[in-house]
Amino acid sequence: MTTGSTSPHSPSPSPSPASSSTSPSAARARPVRRLVARGRGEAHRVASPLELFFDLCFVVAISQAGVALVHAVAEGHAGRGVLDYAMVFFAIWWAWMNFTWFASAYDNDDVLYRVVTLVQIAGVLVLAAGVSRAFDGHDFVAVWLGYLIMRLALAAQWLRAARGAEGAERTTALRYAFGVLLCMVGWLGLVVLPEPARPWVFLVMVVAELSVPVIAERDFATSWHPHHIAERYGLFTIIVLGETIAAATVAVKSAVDEHDALGELVPIAVGGLLIVFAAWWIYFVVPIHGHLRSNAQAFLWGYGHYLIFASAAAIGAGLEVAVEEAVGTAHLSATAASAAVTVPTALFLLTVWALHARYFKVGPAQQLVLPVTALLVVGCTFLGDQGVPAAGLVCALAVAVGTTLTARAEARQEAREAGAGRAPDARA
Repeated sequence: MTTGSTSPHSPSPSPSPASSSTSPSAARARPVRRLVARGRGEAHRVASPLELFFDLCFVVAISQAGVALVHAVAEGHAGRGVLDYAMVFFAIWWAWMNFTWFASAYDNDDVLYRVVTLVQIAGVLVLAAGVSRAFDGHDFVAVWLGYLIMRLALAAQWLRAARGAEGAERTTALRYAFGVLLCMVGWLGLVVLPEPARPWVFLVMVVAELSVPVIAERDFATSWHPHHIAERYGLFTIIVLGETIAAATVAVKSAVDEHDALGELVPIAVGGLLIVFAAWWIYFVVPIHGHLRSNAQAFLWGYGHYLIFASAAAIGAGLEVAVEEAVGTAHLSATAASAAVTVPTALFLLTVWALHARYFKVGPAQQLVLPVTALLVVGCTFLGDQGVPAAGLVCALAVAVGTTLTARAEARQEAREAGAGRAPDARA
């Protein structure tokens, strides 16, 4: 990730000047160009087709992790399944995030940049192919190999950026490159060390990986683009939520075809849809790019999305578990099956509130909407078979209450200002 925890007063970099006297159109026509920093204030910066393709391919790995989690939880091995899911999902998320922040600062869309990005995509597909072996046999060789491919490609991008930079910017790029390569050596522990030691290896390496941006950007802040970053995270959230709906739909269809249990599955399907719709609404109701003004703010926000993405994907896995329990093919109780949906839903709500929704709320009533909703969703766990539809209704009610409070707050503000200007944003 190129959003290290440097001080908000870190110097803002400027794009490196072009070294060629040729016209901009001629420079863009070259298949290989210098990889120089883009401007943080660049107008009309949006996600590229390559970035969208990158996201879609990463969802393949997320889907495989979700399938493996469903199998583990349905077989009564929830603890081990959640641990394996957290480990695999970290590799997926961290590789995605590192690419995203690097691209926001340095994407020049030349031929070499595209080819190296496609190599990273190939790496995540290798990782996806090894997910089932990681869950079933705790064999992380394929996962490590896929991660290695992605990380080597990223290190190459950083070395290329270093070649086109000078001074503190060059030092930052080199720190990133060597930090990425050094961490890959540490991840070998998941392959060569005995199984009991692997959770500890994971914890140590998570700290090491998260520390790379802190060290790399100590003296120089890369020129990521706030609006572009917010859009990239939003698009990935949409894709993950879409994968959640797709997984739940396939599970319901299979259960109906094989067990003719439509009556038992309709409440789960309706509840699941309400949860996902509410999750989309709550995440996108605030314009978060305005909050990302410094590396310090972006550091916490970007890292915290591990929980948002992981919990959003886990909701889909939980809905599949609930479906399997409803038709009698899962080896767990109705309460445990409900928890597979309610716990990640509550985690999603709390994390979204903590990371950005709370910055746009006015008054204690608005501030309490999401925390109270998360608590009520957890309480729905103990309703057994009715837990999922109840959680869906709670989430829908939260959206209705939040929207009402927002409308009232804006109306009061407009009345106070008497049309003197636009009211401050008070989204729910």
